Formats: sequence, structure tokens, C-alpha cells
Amino acid sequence: MTAIAAAGIGLGVRLLAAPWMPPGYPFLTFFPVIVIVTLLLGWKQGSLCAVLCGLLAWYFFIIPLNSLAFDPGVAMALTFFIFVVATQIVLIHWLQRFVASAAREREANRKLAENRELLFSELQHRVSNNLQVVAALLSLQKRDVTDERARAALDEAANRLALIGKIGRQLHDPNGTQLGVKPFLESLCGDLLEASGRTDITCRCDVADDMILAPDSAIPIALIIAESIANALEHGFTSDRGGEIDISYGRSTRGKVMLEIRDNGRGLPQGFSLEKSQSLGLRIAQTLSRQLGGEFMLVQEDRTTARLMLPA
Repeated sequence: MTAIAAAGIGLGVRLLAAPWMPPGYPFLTFFPVIVIVTLLLGWKQGSLCAVLCGLLAWYFFIIPLNSLAFDPGVAMALTFFIFVVATQIVLIHWLQRFVASAAREREANRKLAENRELLFSELQHRVSNNLQVVAALLSLQKRDVTDERARAALDEAANRLALIGKIGRQLHDPNGTQLGVKPFLESLCGDLLEASGRTDITCRCDVADDMILAPDSAIPIALIIAESIANALEHGFTSDRGGEIDISYGRSTRGKVMLEIRDNGRGLPQGFSLEKSQSLGLRIAQTLSRQLGGEFMLVQEDRTTARLMLPA
């Protein structure tokens, strides 16, 4: 019915326009009608509409008028009409098939992306949980250890594993998106101070909002910061001495990326040498910095400063 109504509309418009149109344009108002019907209803309805429009144009507007007489002139006009209409319908049909195929492919890709994100999140969740479990097991194992140095070593190992597990929950994006440095460092500092139980120490982060951090380097950098802050809390701030820890991350004048952790604690002991230090945490920081292709140093300036220089 729609195709019949559309053909009727094409005929009505052509009859209304007849007084202002020169002879020789019998199909002019029928072409748009056929295109619209094909776009909206598909090639079958479009073909039906084309047949009806062709018959109406033949009867009313091709000489001899009001007749379905057939002669070479009529044959040429109808051939032109059939060619144009067939081309329109075929092109529209192919276009619709392509659009439908693209839509199905997009939907399939969307579902695959959702599944990948769910699987990735589940994997990250399980890895983080496993690290937390290992950290808890180390803490339980400490109960059977009497040597204080061994107990302290187990505590440090458990804390590092727990930190890695906690970082892992917020670290990686399934699409490989890089992290904003400022929110990452602020969250890390808050976690470290909360874990230490020190409410008399403040931690500030000076990082440009547009600085980003590659996921592959986030855990090593986080561990270096954790070791530096742990060192400051243990040696720089006694239980009755509060203070400040400032973290900055940005490009240095030498074109490298520089991370600094500064504290206003008691300072380094006289004659301190990082190379001769027996601190496991500082050795870990040095090892991780070399893995990143950088250099770690601990120096006494106006404040005690742990500095990490990384390639740009």
C-alpha cells in the first residue's frame, strides 16, 4: 500500500507541476519517490513503486497521452527510465547491505571489547588478590620466627607485596591507557602514610596535570617512591617528630624526567654513601632505577632528597 500511495503522490505532484513544465520530462517527479520508498522500505517495495510510477508516467505523460501505446520513442523513454531506476535501486540496496554489515561488525566488536575488559579486570583482580594472599601468608609465617631481623625482613616483603597488589588494582587499563601522574602519586602517598599510621606527616605532590605515566613503569616508580618514603619515615622522622614530604615529577633542565622525594627530617648521617648502604629498600630502589634506564641517588641538600633521573 505504501508503494501505491507513493506512486500516487508522484503522479499528483507531476500533474500539479504540468502547467509550468516543458514537455519531455515525464519521469521527473517519480524518481525522488522511488528513491525515498527504496531507502525506507527496501528494494522490493522500491521496485514495486518503480513499476507503478513507470506505468503512470507512460499513460499520462508520454505521447500519445492517456494511452499505453508502444513505439520506438516510447521504448527509448522507458529504457531510460528503467536504467535510471534500476541503478538507483541497486545502489541503495548495496548501500543498505553495507551499512547493515558495518553495524553488525560494530556490535560484534563492541561485545568483544566488553568481554576483553571483563576478562582483563578479572585477571587483574585475581593477580592482586593472590599478591595480597601471599603478603598475608608472610605475615602469618612471621609468628613462627623469633629472630628480629628475619621478622623485619618478612614484614618488609609482606608490605611490598601488599603495595604491589594494591597498585595493580588501579594501575593498568585494558586499553593500554597511560596514567595521570598526579592522581596516581597522590593516591600512593595517601596509602603509604595511612599504612605507616603517621598522622603528623603531610605529603604534597607537585606534578603538572598533563604529565602521564606509562603502565609498564608505574610499578617500579611506585616501589621506588615507597622505599624512599619508608626510608624517610624510619630514619628521618622519630615518633615524636612530624614533618613534610614533598614529591615532584617533571622534566629537568637536562631534558630528562626527574622524580624527587624531599623530606625535612633529621637528614642523612655524616659520611653517608648510597653505594655502601646496607638498606635493602635503597638497594631495591637502585635496581629498579637501572631497570628503567635511569639513575637513583640519595643526597643531602636543603632537605634530604631521593632523586630518580629517567630518560625522557
